[in-house]
Amino acid sequence: MANGWESKSVEALQIDQHEQIHSQEIVDARERLGRLKAEEARKIQALQLTRARIREQLSRTSNERYTLLLNSELQQIDGELAKLA
Repeated sequence: MANGWESKSVEALQIDQHEQIHSQEIVDARERLGRLKAEEARKIQALQLTRARIREQLSRTSNERYTLLLNSELQQIDGELAKLA
């Protein structure tokens, strides 16, 4: 009888350990997802700031070549923003 109780205790411990590992994996996955979302938000914010800076520079310039360069950069940024959105 004592062996039966012992084996049930070990089995219960193994199940508890498995559940704890599974719970920790879920927490780790949520943390990773949170970090990825935060990183994506930072990228979007950086691109939006760069876009605003380029648009401001476009409003100030009269150089045709520089305008073409800025418009090209603006298109690249808009493409990156579209990918992230």
